[in-house]
Amino acid sequence: MVLLDTPVRLGVQVRPQHVTYPQIRDAVLWLEDFGVDIAFNWDHFYPLSGDPDGAHFESWTMLGAWAEQTERIEFGALVNCNSYRNADLQADMARTVDHISAKGGATGRFIFGTGSGWFEKDYLEYGYEFGTAGSRLDDLAEGLRRVEARWQVLNPAPTRKIPVMIGGAGEQKTLRLVARHADIWHSFVKPDAVTSKLEILEQWAEKEERDLSNLTVSNEIGARGVAEVDALYDAGVRLFTLGLDGPDWNFDAVKQWVAWRDAKNAA
Repeated sequence: MVLLDTPVRLGVQVRPQHVTYPQIRDAVLWLEDFGVDIAFNWDHFYPLSGDPDGAHFESWTMLGAWAEQTERIEFGALVNCNSYRNADLQADMARTVDHISAKGGATGRFIFGTGSGWFEKDYLEYGYEFGTAGSRLDDLAEGLRRVEARWQVLNPAPTRKIPVMIGGAGEQKTLRLVARHADIWHSFVKPDAVTSKLEILEQWAEKEERDLSNLTVSNEIGARGVAEVDALYDAGVRLFTLGLDGPDWNFDAVKQWVAWRDAKNAA
């Protein structure tokens, strides 16, 4: 299913917590200049680590700024929360950000990463119904259907088929949504689990009557060492994501993994 000759790409998540916006902007521009493939933020309203009431910025307005401030790098949220916004509005926002990011006649660079949501504080503080994991996944299924339908009728249309990235590894609901909608599947599973999850995805793809030969498999580098990341590569992962916290961004780690990426692509 996975195209093993697909180039390796590196995405860096610039976590929008405990920093100023100029620090975020400068980090993203550094990542673009250094050759990182994708810049991500996340879609939360409060920090996920450190002071729970510390400085934090909203995802989508930031992505609009990135679309204008950058020239080459792809970008998106890792991942958008389906619960926080009307699905048709999400589609329109994505289309608009896609157009903002199109420079010099090129197509847009936006990636629509999305998921069902999980951080209860976001829901409670902002007045959203938390529901259950199952109900949020059902809402995501309906949301994805509406997003794709809205993209078909917007005027103007998106500049390209906006890539859909779905995060999660649940075998009964999430992976079926991946098989139905995703261009990129992101998870945090270990290398041996990648193989078993891909087998489940193949089964869902048969039911959905979809060819997944162009699916990009994505996973998190995190604190993993080179040996484990190599094992993820051997299992078929081709997009690797690295999270950065500021204001003292660990650009040395970025340099290490860019070098690793380049070595894989040159092999």
